[in-house]
Amino acid sequence: MQSEFNFFQHWYPLTPIKDLDPNKPTPVTLLGLRLVIWQPKFSETYQVFLDRCPHRLAPLSEGRVDDKTGNLMCSYHGWQFDSEGVCTHIPQAEDPEIVTKNQQNFCAVSLPVRQENDLLWVWPDAKSTENAAATPLPLSPLVDASKGFVWDSFVRDLEYDWQTLVENVADPSHVPFAHHGVQGDRQKAKPIPLKLVQSTPNLIEVNTDRFFKTTITFEPPCHLEYAIRIGDSDKQMGLITYCIPVAPGKSRIVAQFPRNFAKTMHNLIPRWWNHIKTRNAVLDGDMILLQQQEYFLQKITSVESWKTAYKLPTSADRLVIEFRNWFDKYCHGQLPWSEAGIKVPDSPTINEDRSVMLDRYKQHTQHCSSCRGALKNIERSQVGLLAYFITVVSVVAVLPDALRVKLGLPLMITALFSLGVYAWLKFWLRPKFYFVDYIHSQR
Repeated sequence: MQSEFNFFQHWYPLTPIKDLDPNKPTPVTLLGLRLVIWQPKFSETYQVFLDRCPHRLAPLSEGRVDDKTGNLMCSYHGWQFDSEGVCTHIPQAEDPEIVTKNQQNFCAVSLPVRQENDLLWVWPDAKSTENAAATPLPLSPLVDASKGFVWDSFVRDLEYDWQTLVENVADPSHVPFAHHGVQGDRQKAKPIPLKLVQSTPNLIEVNTDRFFKTTITFEPPCHLEYAIRIGDSDKQMGLITYCIPVAPGKSRIVAQFPRNFAKTMHNLIPRWWNHIKTRNAVLDGDMILLQQQEYFLQKITSVESWKTAYKLPTSADRLVIEFRNWFDKYCHGQLPWSEAGIKVPDSPTINEDRSVMLDRYKQHTQHCSSCRGALKNIERSQVGLLAYFITVVSVVAVLPDALRVKLGLPLMITALFSLGVYAWLKFWLRPKFYFVDYIHSQR
């Protein structure tokens, strides 16, 4: 039975633009499709192609942007493609007309792209470009500097499925427990009555006045937003998430965190610091729980419905129920993996390796320009601090006795201080870019 909802004919944000390196191609996966993001040398706009060269299907993400032409060059045989995917050069061509007469047949597959709200958007169906042009992006009205908002952006790959990610973000009642000490307090957990405002094929909306005036909306397939007004003031904040289906059991979250107050603090705190202290910690708190929850749900729903597998007696689960009903009604409870040529494993498994499940470097740091830059600076600082300590100790050791107390003692104090900073960087700060185990029982 064919799904009524076409996942491929929608806009998806792939990444914050600031995290892209314009000097090299970037691979990314969406709906099982391997894609490559690249920027022509003489353009300010990024392009997205299917990540395969039409010649021998080598990955274009392993290619390079040619210094002279500014086009994307395949590293296997040197074929080049312009911003539209048109093949412009074949080094092996004995006759230049081989290229000019066969350009349509030799094209790389280019997808529609947009750059809005600091994000790079892609439409993953190359055959419906007119539909793409007529379809608005699922943007948030809160991500708007003209209205006084500032925001941070964040992206992370996750070890669980798209439907699990949507369900989790749609559930505010887990925050005091799964994120205790990070964004919540289990001692202050209270009922969260969610009132259903509307539920249509294109939008599900609930609201609550439990803590702040909060409206939660899900705009399929990926846009899930919390719009929060603080009391009767004009202060507003939001959580804008885009839940991206990557592959079976894999998803990606692209998130933005706007607010129209405390702007000075926003400008003072480095982006990477928010990522290692809060953003990654929140997702760490969910990861193990959700991967195993997903495993049990898949096992049970092979013989019965989620409606009997889950026990959902409170209104706090209202949005989860509406999402699941929408997924059943319009998607038949399935993502279109078969359309991307992907076979879903028959037997789900649990990954017990926490270092893989909570691998911040592979899931986030390597994708984030701010965290990559901070990590590089930390590693350089470590080298400098250790070199300073060794140099000072060596110099003090050869000082004459008359100078050793007068000059050597202050130098040794600075050397020990540098050693302390080195140890703090090495054993406390640097690991936060790689792996931090999240053990709920110890929080």
